[in-house]
Amino acid sequence: MSRILSDEALDIIFRTARTQNAWTDEPVSDETLHKLYELMKWGPTSANCSPARIVFVKSKEAKEKLAPALSAGNLAKTMAAPVTAIIGYDVEFYERLDYLFPHDLTAKTWFNWSKEWAEQTAFRNGSLQGAYMMIAARSLGLDCGPMSGFDMKKVDEAFFAGTTVKSNFLCNLGHGDPKGLFPRSPRLPFDDACKIV
Repeated sequence: MSRILSDEALDIIFRTARTQNAWTDEPVSDETLHKLYELMKWGPTSANCSPARIVFVKSKEAKEKLAPALSAGNLAKTMAAPVTAIIGYDVEFYERLDYLFPHDLTAKTWFNWSKEWAEQTAFRNGSLQGAYMMIAARSLGLDCGPMSGFDMKKVDEAFFAGTTVKSNFLCNLGHGDPKGLFPRSPRLPFDDACKIV
């Protein structure tokens, strides 16, 4: 049995995937968001640290809470999206390593000796998990609109106050309206971006 995905699957996940700027009014169910997480959580992270923490903003009240943190260019499309995922990362992720990495109960000490080192690890691995989330979303038939145009401090105060979680990026989720797409932009060729040594 081949472990290579079909061209159709690769198209859905990567080649025809677009950053969406407009959305249909088709809703995204809570069940779909649960399925999305159940897929993305299996993506590998350093020492299985799994620092990503996600808030799926769906309700009108939660969208209004998010709105003041958005840049002008991201406001309308975010208000129109069925869901906006706030992908955050827990800077004290190591407190869960006794559960997440049980075969070495000293793993916490690999990270808790330095706030800077812990945050770098959390940001790096939380970013990976955000990418896994988008792959999972596309695999489940959703479109994505990742964004970094927002005030992180405002988002942290509104959604992560009193926690050890910081926001990383936002990603609108739903069913994109092709009318909102820009022309497809180029990507760097292999030789401009990669070396084999």
